[in-house]
Amino acid sequence: MEIKQEFLAPCGLYCGVCGIWYATRDNNTKFKERLVGVYKGKVPGSEHISVEDIHCKGCLSDEPFMFCKECEIKDCVKQKGLNGCHECEEFPCTLIENFPMPVGKKVILRAIPYWREVGTEKWVEDEEARYICPNCGHKVFRGAKRCNKCKTPLDLD
Repeated sequence: MEIKQEFLAPCGLYCGVCGIWYATRDNNTKFKERLVGVYKGKVPGSEHISVEDIHCKGCLSDEPFMFCKECEIKDCVKQKGLNGCHECEEFPCTLIENFPMPVGKKVILRAIPYWREVGTEKWVEDEEARYICPNCGHKVFRGAKRCNKCKTPLDLD
């Protein structure tokens, strides 16, 4: 399995299963419009988010999502000389406790201990495998409430 380093978000929100990444990869304007609704007014600085802002090529890429460009978690990890929260003895800290998106916080609290336990390759493999519709096998994104192919209700986070 090829691991894309730019997808290894230090917080544990693996970028390879992110809706922003899927919308960017597929240049899916309809999906980008839905994602604007998910973020608008729910994250500090999101009041004026637009379809054009829904763009990302990975947290550690040269083109991260607007909220990942200036991330306190990413800055903290860098200052400590770590690769991610999975290497930090202070996890979970106030940055995680105060994470603005409830689904993101839930995933971080699940993913970081597991990443620690199994290592990067297995963690990535399992994050990719986790976000597959159990009914039809279609690949879905983190936070999906239902499969966009067969409409099965989902709770994969």
